[in-house]
Amino acid sequence: MLIRDLGGEVVTLGAGLLRAAPFIIGYVVLILLFALVWRLVKRVLTPKHDFTSLKTVTFGDESTVVSNTVASVISVVAIFLLWASFTGSALVPSFLHAPGPFMGQGSFTYTMETADGQRDDARVDVIVFGKDGVVPPSEVSPGDGIAKDDAMSLQAYRSKLLTWDENDEVKRADGARIVAIDGKPVNAGGEVATAIGRVAVTDKGTLNIVPAQGMQMEDIWLPAPEAVWHRLVTIWRDGYQNVTLAEHLSYSLFRVIVGFLLGAIVGIPLGYAMGLSDWFRGWFDPIVEFMRPVPPLALIPLVIIWAGIGEQGKIILLFLAALWIMAIAARSGVSGVRISKVHAAYSLGASKVQILWHVIIPNSLPEIFTGARVAMGVCWGTVVAAELVAAEKGIGKMIVAAAKFQSTDIVIMGIILIGVIGFGIDMLMRWAERALVPWKGKG
Repeated sequence: MLIRDLGGEVVTLGAGLLRAAPFIIGYVVLILLFALVWRLVKRVLTPKHDFTSLKTVTFGDESTVVSNTVASVISVVAIFLLWASFTGSALVPSFLHAPGPFMGQGSFTYTMETADGQRDDARVDVIVFGKDGVVPPSEVSPGDGIAKDDAMSLQAYRSKLLTWDENDEVKRADGARIVAIDGKPVNAGGEVATAIGRVAVTDKGTLNIVPAQGMQMEDIWLPAPEAVWHRLVTIWRDGYQNVTLAEHLSYSLFRVIVGFLLGAIVGIPLGYAMGLSDWFRGWFDPIVEFMRPVPPLALIPLVIIWAGIGEQGKIILLFLAALWIMAIAARSGVSGVRISKVHAAYSLGASKVQILWHVIIPNSLPEIFTGARVAMGVCWGTVVAAELVAAEKGIGKMIVAAAKFQSTDIVIMGIILIGVIGFGIDMLMRWAERALVPWKGKG
């Protein structure tokens, strides 16, 4: 039973990956195409034939690979254009839009067969309207014959059942059934592609009309960029659930900063102790290595039992998320100090305290800053889960509340805010690292 269920999940996952493969391949091709164009433009604008232009990637000095600003800008613009294209955004020209859903008027014919073998065709007029209104079906003349013409209307991205025999002279109860759609044979459970979309015959003999959805995403799945921006402006002005957006962000930032600082205050000395003493390393190494792979989300029930559902529990969860990362970063920083520097300091008459202050700490700071950036990112991501625990304010609380009402624009707005603020924090920490550890990467 278990193997069969897992096999079914694997098949479902494989089918999903196959459906997503063309989009992934297309995105990779887009990256390579932009890279090729940029290389050609750069070669024309700044041709170089010196030694620097010939060398490959190098590490350990100032020629290490850094982020290409042009590539970063193109990447952000490309993602925005893809988002706007697949949502039919008004911010980009219509020729950049992906094929949208079928909307307007169309028709198809079905062939009905009676129990004694008589056949007759009938036409169904279909009107597909957008989300902003409801269009009643048009009046049609039923026509002659035993199968009568029908009319129906439905919203784009939706399906609708048609009981085709309601106005026919012969009913399904009398043995009548659909045997063809637009001249193509079909049985119960089958479907036919028509000009307006898919028309399927259900097991009960009715018709299920599914208009063509195209490649654009429905708002409930992915709203357009301008819808997200409008929602941001509205919530910034009016708040959400009687709480302003500034309050939501302030509470989340407060929890993240306090949890991270507590984790750093405890984790860095713990990492130094593990890096400098074999006794402390042996004592704490099993604990750290055991807790390191445990995700913070798994600790939520335990934190609730220990600390309740107030602010204390949320900060403890963020503290635990940062603690082990900072401890491992400090331990790695101490272990990575070159022994030749320690020997040189000893030969100059330095004491152990001076070696710790002037050799160990400065040379371990790059690793600690790297760990701090990782820990801050983990804390910022964990705050959403921490605010699931009966929080009344916070960006995570806002996202969860919006998800319950399927307000996708608010969810995406919250995700973007989390990403932007997290990126800003990372940039701030990079700046601090450059200012406080200018010797990083210079041996």
